[in-house]
Amino acid sequence: MSIFDLISLLGGLAMFLYGMRLMGDGLKEGSSGTLKTALEQLTNTPVKAFLLGLAMTAVIQSSTATIVITSGLVGAGILSLHQSLGIIVGANVGTTVTGQIIRLLDLNAEGASFLKLFQPSTLAPAALIVGIVIIMYRGSRGPGTAGQIAIGFGILFSGLLNMTAAVSTLAESGIIERLFSRLGGNPVLGYLTGAGVAFVLQSSSASIGILQAFSTSGQLTFGAIYAVLVGIYLGDCVTTAIVCNIGAKPEAKRVGTVNILYNLGKSLLILLAVAILHRLGVLDGLWGRVIDSGGIANTNTLFNLACALALFPCLRGLEQASYRLVPDKQAPAAGPEDAMADAFSPAFFSTPALALGRCYEALLAMYEVGRASVDKAFDVIESYDADAVADITAAEDRVDAMADRISNYLVQLSAHLTVPYHIEILNHYYTVVTEFERLSDHAMNVAEIAADMQAHGAKFSAAAQREVKVLRGLLDTILDYSRTAFEKRDVDSARHIEPLEEVVDDMVGTLKSSHLERLREGKCTIFAGSEFLDLLTEAERISDTCSNIGMATIVRATPELAHQVHDYAGMLHAGRDEDFNREYQQAHAEYFARLTALKS
Repeated sequence: MSIFDLISLLGGLAMFLYGMRLMGDGLKEGSSGTLKTALEQLTNTPVKAFLLGLAMTAVIQSSTATIVITSGLVGAGILSLHQSLGIIVGANVGTTVTGQIIRLLDLNAEGASFLKLFQPSTLAPAALIVGIVIIMYRGSRGPGTAGQIAIGFGILFSGLLNMTAAVSTLAESGIIERLFSRLGGNPVLGYLTGAGVAFVLQSSSASIGILQAFSTSGQLTFGAIYAVLVGIYLGDCVTTAIVCNIGAKPEAKRVGTVNILYNLGKSLLILLAVAILHRLGVLDGLWGRVIDSGGIANTNTLFNLACALALFPCLRGLEQASYRLVPDKQAPAAGPEDAMADAFSPAFFSTPALALGRCYEALLAMYEVGRASVDKAFDVIESYDADAVADITAAEDRVDAMADRISNYLVQLSAHLTVPYHIEILNHYYTVVTEFERLSDHAMNVAEIAADMQAHGAKFSAAAQREVKVLRGLLDTILDYSRTAFEKRDVDSARHIEPLEEVVDDMVGTLKSSHLERLREGKCTIFAGSEFLDLLTEAERISDTCSNIGMATIVRATPELAHQVHDYAGMLHAGRDEDFNREYQQAHAEYFARLTALKS
């Protein structure tokens, strides 16, 4: 064996690992939304949870991803630990699908030319061709999920072929035979080797794939590799547990703990069963038999299925053990914003669609708090209520805390985003989180106006109060459109906001003129008049905030406007858009007719 053979082997390994990572990321990206929906709708039936964990892991090609996502959902309170138990077991079985795909190495195409289509030597270049065609077709829009999966699949099998070619040279040198004969004579060493390799590679599928590549040497036996397989289970679950524990709540940490306990039980069960059966002579015919890639895949699947059946009744005990190993921490009572903040788990960084989904839900909740505060603020303008003012103040503190947490999470998440579509969503969220916070600020300012008037015994004139009701009705319409625009990514609703915002500006100007006339006639006090002007300013700012929310929604749907927002808004206000002009004129006529009716 020469240094060049070693370089070829390591290069093949690098291609194999990168291809697996690339394909896995694409599969996770393409199915993460489905995964989230399925997990959230999970019932308390352990069998259904098992089947879901198995199916999802088979799709995204990563038990670690499935369990880490499950951990994040448990930490966010969407799933209970009990619901996650079946998913954990299913994920451990589902990860064996990768090995069954890699067993195509053993496919014999002699006498059946169509089978050559399924051999790695054909699949690898075919997948690469498909992938590059998709990438070139998409151009500057990025590789896309399908292109990424195809390229990853092609690189994976190309690396596998490179490894098997290098392994044949190693086989001639006798290194593989000596290495695995030692592992076969020392199960503990084999177990530790498998655990170490899986821990370093952070993937049981990759570790078993490498073992399958070595099997092409024709020198691996069942007795030499069974302990290595079992060790791989432990090494992979330790990596998963570490990821589950990063910045996680006790509930989320227990998911990783249960996974470790399950895999320890699985390891013990397999090692004991194999030792007993070997001593009884049941495995004599299999022990020294050469095992190929398909044999390794089947052994891996059989081990996992058998242990799933044997240990399924013990899941309740593993759950209880996790509570003893990871006790609850005493903490002060958490408010709604704290519960929402628990959803911001680093566990979701590996599946950006889920992370962005959690941000969306938090932002929607943040908007609802701000909108409720605006409603309460205008209520206390009409009829003062000290408790309502206190609620608005408390809500302002909650919104500020939520804004900080969401913003920090978005910044951390940005380092994990590679797909342009996800980057556009993140930019949208980063814009609206500031606007939602401002909405709460304006509500607080309106509440303070009401509190100041109460403290000075001042009141608006009857005419001013009627005018405020008309203005508030217009603001309510704009706020409703803002909510729909963000919640449903509704561009039509977003386009309704700007003409109404222009009507607010016109109305504020008109109401200021009316107010100055009342001051001249002595129908309003100087103090109340000053507060009325401040109220109009806050109303105008609320509509401006809604305008920004609408524009952010339009920009998300039309990314090319990102650097031309002011030009676009200027074009609308200059009257160069017929739809804008028509809606502005209709709204202006409607609301100014209401103001006119107040004077009759």
